[in-house]
Amino acid sequence: MKRVLFLVLAVLLLPAWLKAQNTLPEKFSSPYEVIYNHLKYLQEEEYIPSQAAKSLYHSDLSPKQLEGLAIELKQILDGTGSYVALDDVPKAGNYYDSLFNKHRYVLFDDYPDIYVQKYGEHWYYSNKTVREIDRIHKEVYPFGTDKLLNLLPKLGSKKYFGLHMWQLLGILALVILSFTFHKVLTFFSRNLLVRLLQKYGKVDIAKNYILPVAKPLSLFVVFLFVRLLVPVLQLPAWVTSYLIKAVDAALPLFATIFFYKLVDVLSAYMEKLARQSENTLDDQLVPLVRKILKTFVIVVGIIAILKGFRFDIWPLLTGLSIGGLAFALAAQDTLKNLFGSLMIFVDRPFQIGDWITSGDIDGTVEEVGFRSTRVRTFRDSVMYVPNSIISNSNVDNHGKRNYRRFYTKLSVTYDTPSRLIEVFVKGVERIVLAHPETRKDYYNIFLNDYAASSLDIMLYIFFAVPTWTDELRCRQEIMLEVNKLAEHLGVRFAFPTQTLMIEQLPGQQSLTPDYTDSSDEMSKLLDDYFDGGAKGGR
Repeated sequence: MKRVLFLVLAVLLLPAWLKAQNTLPEKFSSPYEVIYNHLKYLQEEEYIPSQAAKSLYHSDLSPKQLEGLAIELKQILDGTGSYVALDDVPKAGNYYDSLFNKHRYVLFDDYPDIYVQKYGEHWYYSNKTVREIDRIHKEVYPFGTDKLLNLLPKLGSKKYFGLHMWQLLGILALVILSFTFHKVLTFFSRNLLVRLLQKYGKVDIAKNYILPVAKPLSLFVVFLFVRLLVPVLQLPAWVTSYLIKAVDAALPLFATIFFYKLVDVLSAYMEKLARQSENTLDDQLVPLVRKILKTFVIVVGIIAILKGFRFDIWPLLTGLSIGGLAFALAAQDTLKNLFGSLMIFVDRPFQIGDWITSGDIDGTVEEVGFRSTRVRTFRDSVMYVPNSIISNSNVDNHGKRNYRRFYTKLSVTYDTPSRLIEVFVKGVERIVLAHPETRKDYYNIFLNDYAASSLDIMLYIFFAVPTWTDELRCRQEIMLEVNKLAEHLGVRFAFPTQTLMIEQLPGQQSLTPDYTDSSDEMSKLLDDYFDGGAKGGR
């Protein structure tokens, strides 16, 4: 009975089927007809792959191969969320693309190799498109995920909420796998790596650097996994489009957070190296590099996120370049200061804590920033010097000195005997050599000049001390010893005066000192001073 009914139905439906087969188009006179034929006959309601394959250029491939490529092309469009607005597709048979100077129509800018083209009087998906379908399909479904396209529909074809059962199960599986994957990565980073670092005494590194970086890295990997499997679900094109845009924007977002945190890790390592360096300018370079790197990461991240949302960034970049030129012209001084700071860090004419002199600048360097260098003057005020000025000026860096010079004149009276001056000069030399912080290989102590009211002895020595305070202390020690020596030997220091001298008045002693000691006796006085005769005075 069943066989009879089947034969009756076959006889009744056969003419309609033959009529339908005869009315299906074989050739297409416009881009619209090609695309419409391909999409229409791969829908669930009217699934005829052999008819959809007729939209492809008839190359040397077999009809079965063309059917497979037609299905793959539909999977590419669905998997990438490429929604074809048929109302916007040209319906004119003589459509001409002035950009390529050909009769062709490109469906999507993201896939320029997928286009229809006119051959003779008819339109088809181009021969190049046919050759590229398999390659593009593997890019959309990498790592063998295309095999899931045949496996998942077997889970159930019933529809709920507009989606097939296999699609709902696929979404559920994707959520569970993503959540599990995230937990596994987080557990690995927070437990295994942290415990390993704690075992080797790197607790600060684990808490301050590994944990902040681990979470965005984990989310980046999870969303990369989601991006890989979203095309397999074959959701409606508009849903897939929004999902892909959201995931493509989330990937650079988490990558930006990861690299932003990674800059802190790199900065911590650079700070460690800077502490090991004797140059204190490196300590100022690390914050500067950190700010530059973080700014670079944020700018690149914003551009990548906008690109993920399919935002056309070229007009933005063009506008920024024009605006940047105008900004550069308006901010020449700021840019000069920025490059000046870079030159300071490259040339290193001074470092933090150095005493420098440059024109009206005289003080200790406290900080080198983007725009200016902060100098603490000896009045305890603060000078902010533009880097463009200080980088183009002569800088006298007192902090680079190995020795600190002390130059003065010991002015003695004209009535001091030559032999006493000679002994006094030798005594001053012995004071310099005996001091623990003077330079012993280079000094000058000589009777040097006939001044208006004195005989000048040049005292030219160096102190091997690091700070100005130590220099002042050493000066005081030398000067006190010289004064004590002068007192012991009877040397008088002169000062600018005008004296009216009367050699001798009746009944009064002459004003001229009476030096009766011989050179040997004066030398003995000198030896007595250094051998202990003057120790009580010192």
